[in-house]
Amino acid sequence: MFPIAWMYYFGTNLEHRFSVPDFWPKAEETYKIPFEKDEIRGELERLKQRRLERRRLRLEKADATNPELERREGS
Repeated sequence: MFPIAWMYYFGTNLEHRFSVPDFWPKAEETYKIPFEKDEIRGELERLKQRRLERRRLRLEKADATNPELERREGS
């Protein structure tokens, strides 16, 4: 009888006892996967621009922190 009591205790009213409010994001807050060709191309272009911007910033930071490297490359 004891396992049945455990199953009854943990099996009833689960959504109220063991739920975390607002755990899952709403449908409006999630990322939408592009399915159309134009949407995919636009997303690829956006990711490319983001990657190039991060690369540019990373290289600028590297040049600013290590000016000796620039002098060696110029020689």
